Parts: sequence; C-alpha cells; structure tokens
Amino acid sequence: MSDRSPMLAQPMRPPSAGRAAAYAGFFLLGAVIGAAGALVQPAWFPGGLLLALAGEAGLVLGAARVTRGRAGGVAAAAGWMLSVVLLTASRPEGDFLFAAGTGSYLFLLGGIAVAVICATLAPRRQPDGEPVRLGK
Repeated sequence: MSDRSPMLAQPMRPPSAGRAAAYAGFFLLGAVIGAAGALVQPAWFPGGLLLALAGEAGLVLGAARVTRGRAGGVAAAAGWMLSVVLLTASRPEGDFLFAAGTGSYLFLLGGIAVAVICATLAPRRQPDGEPVRLGK
C-alpha cells in the first residue's frame, strides 16, 4: 500500500505497549477524577461543581495532548464515566452517593458534555504525523 491511500483503507495496527499503558493509566486517572468530583461537587456548591468539571476537562484535554490523539481523551472520559455511573447506583442497604438534586444532575450531564466537547476538540494526528492544518 502506498502512503497516499486513505487512512480507512490501511490495515489497523494494535497500539504499542507504551501507548496501551498510557491509555490504561488515563482510564484509571479518569476513574479517580470522577470519584473525587463526586465527593467535591456537593460539598461546595457551586464552586465544587465547577472545580470537578474543570478537573475533568483538564484531564481529558491533557490526555489527548499527551497521546497526540483523541484516543487518550476518550480513555480518560471513559474512566470518568464508568466511575460516575457506578457511583450513581444505590446499594442494597439503601446507601447512595448522589442525591436527587440539581447539583448531582448538573455534575452528571455537565460532565458528559465536557467529556464529549474536550474529546472532540482535542488535536488530531495525521497519518504522516504532522499536525492538522486547514490552510497554508
């Protein structure tokens, strides 16, 4: 295959061991940030909510920049989302972490929106490794 063929026409290769470890690390860091945000956001409303969402945005954008692609941001966002969804489930004893309040819903929905926006706006990698440019 030539280097000029479209990216979709090229065979997929698994990521290197270092890149896979970075994705796993960002996934775990996303889970930690999600749990920390779940504890901070009700404590200092609205400052805690803004702090939790800013922490998530920083993690997703930072992960995308470190890995030089959207996959790092998606891994961090997936870890955040998994931990938050698991924390919303009530236990058999009746305990729960998220109350049915405005702050909790803003944290859940705002966090999902922040993750999607940050993962979408992350820099992309061209097949030849150069940064994406729209004009000359």
